[in-house]
Amino acid sequence: MCTVIVRVPASPSLPTRVLAIRDEDPERPWSPLGRWWPESHGGVVGVRDIRAGGAWLAADSPAGRLAVLLNRADVSTLPESQIVTRGGLALDSVAGRTPVHPRTHGFNLVEVEGSRTSVVSWDGERLSRVKLTPGTHMVAHDDVDDPSTPRIERWLEEFAAAELPDTGSWWTPWIDLLERSAALASTDDEAIIRDNRPHGYPTQSLLVCVASVTTDAVEVHYRALREPGHWDGGLDGSF
Repeated sequence: MCTVIVRVPASPSLPTRVLAIRDEDPERPWSPLGRWWPESHGGVVGVRDIRAGGAWLAADSPAGRLAVLLNRADVSTLPESQIVTRGGLALDSVAGRTPVHPRTHGFNLVEVEGSRTSVVSWDGERLSRVKLTPGTHMVAHDDVDDPSTPRIERWLEEFAAAELPDTGSWWTPWIDLLERSAALASTDDEAIIRDNRPHGYPTQSLLVCVASVTTDAVEVHYRALREPGHWDGGLDGSF
């Protein structure tokens, strides 16, 4: 139940801005932002899922590509023995390979290339792609900007209204808004910093990334939450 906010620029000369919050089982091992795939994906930085060997978020700076993976419910009838991990999707994406015939559980894959952003969605039967129009968009476990997702209905307009500086710590207004959203209980349906255990999932919000993407560079910053599923004074360090 991760959450991604994307601001798509009106001009190709301007950067795409991204805020991504990862929800995962705290017991599932992972590595912070780094170069974890020097042999297979040289130069790619990302947040690594140690168990699957893949990435939740990946970026290829010279190529101007960023990808973030979100889980999505699916209706797949494949037996578990034939299901392939979703871990390679973000890595393939920043290498220019978009999924065509997934054999994974459901996902939303946010793909940013310079000023262009698309969301590739798979529900176990149907693969679709939505090209995002200029403006601010929000993605969680269902469709893009889906008003039936309470956190999107509650917060999308406020993220869209936030004025982001062109330079410096451009992400500050979004982080301030994220902190304000954390006044909600992390079990609230409208919460962005989440504890999903009461909803039947073992996942909690673990970390936050911000990224600025242009045609020839990706700048990513990463911070972990001090306590899974809770803001409690903010992040481990500052951007």
